[in-house]
Amino acid sequence: MVFSQMDAAKALTEAAAKGNLGEVQRILEECRLHPDTVNEFGRTALQVMMMGNSKVADLLLEKGADPNVQDKQGIAPVHDAARTGFLDTLQVLVAHGASVNVADQVGALPIHIAIREGHRDVVEFLAPRSDLKHANASGQTAIDVARASHEPDMVHLVFAHIHS
Repeated sequence: MVFSQMDAAKALTEAAAKGNLGEVQRILEECRLHPDTVNEFGRTALQVMMMGNSKVADLLLEKGADPNVQDKQGIAPVHDAARTGFLDTLQVLVAHGASVNVADQVGALPIHIAIREGHRDVVEFLAPRSDLKHANASGQTAIDVARASHEPDMVHLVFAHIHS
């Protein structure tokens, strides 16, 4: 029984990683598998899903996946969405209760990552929802990360939200 659940978890995470919505839905329903069941690497489908497929995220979250699940480095799906620049997936995560103020192991919030990666639309979404005074392990707040990016546009964007 445990072996079949592990096989199902592996199949679920593989389908999610490929962005295969139909297969994710089939596995969840046929195997009666909770979406937070971990694969052999201790990762859930939401943690390994193709970030560009917000429909997979929405399905997993509707079926009860934890939007704030973190790996050993403290990385949550919101960090991955911010890093990769998938605003639609980030919006789905937040709509289902994901915190944008969860810090990873080095104290980075999703907004720090989005600024560093240059994802302006993601920063615009995150800025009014984020703790812009939160400092990462290096002591940098969002405005410090923006200044370090040498992108004046990013500095102005973050600065505008600090003073709004």
